[in-house]
Amino acid sequence: MNCPLWKKLLLLAAAALAAASSACGVAASSNTLQVIGVWTEGEEAAFNLVKQRFEAKTGIEVRYQGTRAVEQVLAADVQQGAAPDIAVLSSPGLLADYARRQEIKPLDFLEQKAESFYGRQWVDLQRLGTGKLYSVAVKADLKSAIWYRPATLPGPKPATWQQLVNLATSHNTPWCLGLAAPPTSGWPGTDWIEDILLHSAGPEIYRQWAAGTLPWTSDPVRKAFQDWGAVAVRPGGIQGGAPSALLTDFRDAARPLFADPPGCRMEHQGSFAMGSYQTMHLHDETGPRPQPGTDYDFFPFPGSGASEVSADLAAMFSDTPQARQFLDFLVSPEAQQIWAGNPNATAFSAGAAVAKDVYRDPVRRKIATTITSGKPVCFDASDLMPKTMTGAFYRAILEYTADPAQLDSLLTHLEDTRTSIPKADWLNVPCGQ
Repeated sequence: MNCPLWKKLLLLAAAALAAASSACGVAASSNTLQVIGVWTEGEEAAFNLVKQRFEAKTGIEVRYQGTRAVEQVLAADVQQGAAPDIAVLSSPGLLADYARRQEIKPLDFLEQKAESFYGRQWVDLQRLGTGKLYSVAVKADLKSAIWYRPATLPGPKPATWQQLVNLATSHNTPWCLGLAAPPTSGWPGTDWIEDILLHSAGPEIYRQWAAGTLPWTSDPVRKAFQDWGAVAVRPGGIQGGAPSALLTDFRDAARPLFADPPGCRMEHQGSFAMGSYQTMHLHDETGPRPQPGTDYDFFPFPGSGASEVSADLAAMFSDTPQARQFLDFLVSPEAQQIWAGNPNATAFSAGAAVAKDVYRDPVRRKIATTITSGKPVCFDASDLMPKTMTGAFYRAILEYTADPAQLDSLLTHLEDTRTSIPKADWLNVPCGQ
């Protein structure tokens, strides 16, 4: 019996729907994991070693997308309903916003392991100002560091702020400074303001400022900008002047440090700077690679005993068995030692259980010890702030560098931005406790 055309079409549609449903079922249950993060180039290659170890142990495929515009790409994915299973961000403030919107899931299954692995200060950060664990630190960095070339530093290492000012202003000692970092240009300057405020005003004032309760027009914040201006953003204070700082990529800022004669003498930068240094050359582009300890080293930012730190934090958007397994693996000495021990990468673990001998030189071991010693640390303030505040801070750094005389108007604008942000959007994380 012939089948009417409309029945044939109906049967074809039903078959197509069944096939689509079957295909969707396979995709949903497939043993894969989508991860997005900020790591590219050498960092991505190092992370791939961690990923490969996990894949070999579990059979779960990790599909990683690395981008320097991770915040923007992630926001678009979330808006389109296509969030990854796991995202790795350096901004607790942004993750806290996702937590408030219930986009990321609490990591209750990792609470005890995280407390044992990281210690109280780091777990407080990873709770994002809540009573629940929402993230885990995959890698950490020390921000309170001033880098120099031992053979060319024109004086003893400073132990006080005034000694640093004297060294910078009395010996033709321009700073290495690059503020370009699209799409977040300006952040290297925020690290300067944060370190100055932390080490001059102390952890409690720093906490209030990061939490949005200290006005930008207050004396401590104003003085931090003025002190930065006096030590660096002054005529002759920056290699190439303000125009050079505004246009130089932060990863290239220290190249003149290794020239003969050096074009700059010191760089204020996080411990990840070592990753850039190991790609540079001594003397000229045909010279040998600089070696840690002999060709470059760091001294702590002078002032109070607290150190500024940052971290790349992993959070879970999809609560799946695969995502849980991967996060559980990341919070382990096995996973974090892979990255820390990689000769082509610069990564530090916030976990004290990671053996210090995996760090292959004394400079790295000194950084790792500072991060995990249990001594007071405070997280990067601009990373804790709401996105709107952070962006305004970045822009103010660029404008202040171009013209320090406009400080009053810049601080007023920053204060207007602060007061326009709801109190609930600010993240209150302990500092130096």
